[in-house]
Amino acid sequence: MPHQNPHHARRWAILAVLGIAQLMVVLDATIVNIALPSAQKSLEFSNESRQWVVTAYALAFGSLLLLGGRIGDLFGRKRTFIAGLLGFAVASAIGGTAQSFGVLVGARAAQGVFGALLAPAALGLLTTTFTNPGERAKAFGIFGAIAGGGAAVGLLLGGLLTEYASWRWCLYVNLLFAIPAAVAAYSLLHTVVPEHRPRLDIPGTITASTGLFALVYGFSHAETTSWGDPLTIAMLSASAILLTSFILIQQRSKNPLLPLRIVLNRMRGGAYLAMGLAGAGMFGVFLFLTFYLQNTLGFSPIQSGLAFLPMSAAIIATATTATTRLVPRIGAKPLVLTGMTFASGAMLFFAQLTVDSTYAAHILPGLVLLGVGLGLVFAPAFSTATVGVANSDAGVASAMVNTSQQVGGSVGTALLSTLAGSAVTSYAVDHGTSQAAMAAAAVHGYTTAFYFSAAIFAAGAILSALVLRGGVPQLAPSQAAEPVLAH
Repeated sequence: MPHQNPHHARRWAILAVLGIAQLMVVLDATIVNIALPSAQKSLEFSNESRQWVVTAYALAFGSLLLLGGRIGDLFGRKRTFIAGLLGFAVASAIGGTAQSFGVLVGARAAQGVFGALLAPAALGLLTTTFTNPGERAKAFGIFGAIAGGGAAVGLLLGGLLTEYASWRWCLYVNLLFAIPAAVAAYSLLHTVVPEHRPRLDIPGTITASTGLFALVYGFSHAETTSWGDPLTIAMLSASAILLTSFILIQQRSKNPLLPLRIVLNRMRGGAYLAMGLAGAGMFGVFLFLTFYLQNTLGFSPIQSGLAFLPMSAAIIATATTATTRLVPRIGAKPLVLTGMTFASGAMLFFAQLTVDSTYAAHILPGLVLLGVGLGLVFAPAFSTATVGVANSDAGVASAMVNTSQQVGGSVGTALLSTLAGSAVTSYAVDHGTSQAAMAAAAVHGYTTAFYFSAAIFAAGAILSALVLRGGVPQLAPSQAAEPVLAH
């Protein structure tokens, strides 16, 4: 039958495979954080170099996502997905065996490259596999829960592996995800290559990739130097010029890398905006709350990872309920708006922390509230971001979701780190450098970051209210009736 989805009978098994791939990509952004001190001791690199183990992954992943999404659209998502999984596994194995800092950073960058193939292909396959609105809601709820909770799972897994095995297992563990997922994907998915394969938009690809690279690099460099540093200014200026050029090229291109109709749709554009702002606010929490738990409260890496589990549980419960029960009735807008407001409230709660605060009274309630908020943002935003997109554009529309989250996370981490650093310095100037004063200065830095994070989520609530449309999103006829062949 020409109009039948070949993946329908296997859709839940396919969801499991896609979920494993998404979990691997998301947790890899945080799993290495906890292993960094051990890796630094083992390979003997400096504190200044340390951030490149994290940044190399973010740079490659964030700058190549749009290209990765389009490759899936052009050459088939099954091939792209499996290539991404196997490449990610090989890069992880190389990183795990690294005997030098350069090899480790190179392997992390390679993970980012293959992650940029993998993540959009996974979401594109999900979009084209689940076409029944009720089942689609459930599938996106599960996928959104993984996207929101995966980073916290990475912190726990990183702590367990570092403490009981070796920091190298934070990289080797990807082999246990990627290889079984690739084998399952090979047997479950159909290979369908589009009949009309347009040419790749080379000028658009170059300007988008280099523009996003310059943006993420500029913010990362500002974090370790200053906003007035010549290289920071040069990179952020280059990014503005390149991304403006990219938009102009997309308006004129016959085969655009990112058709502007995808972004200019208010529901999709609003979903990308929500993902970007949530990423900016969320990554700061993992960073500063982890510092607070370990440096101020004296938690071990495993205890820190366990401390985030209630948040993960709240995300999973909320995300699956939101998309199955609430989105079909009231649409995404009220949920995203409520989620942003809850997340902002959680940040204000964290901003009250002191040197003498306790986990149960002063952190746990905020983590649960934040989990509910993120669950209400991520799952509806994921499903809304790809609603009504033609199958030929599903990959690049999916890539925009990940790009928004990744770039938002990079920008947010750099911005909040700089603000926290300035707050610590000014506090030390006013209160001296005794041990007690420095402990209080560190907490003052964290709480300053939380206040700004609250402002980011509050801005997310306001912008979501202005941009997103009310009502329940409908599947496009092309998604509902066409042969929704996952390529």
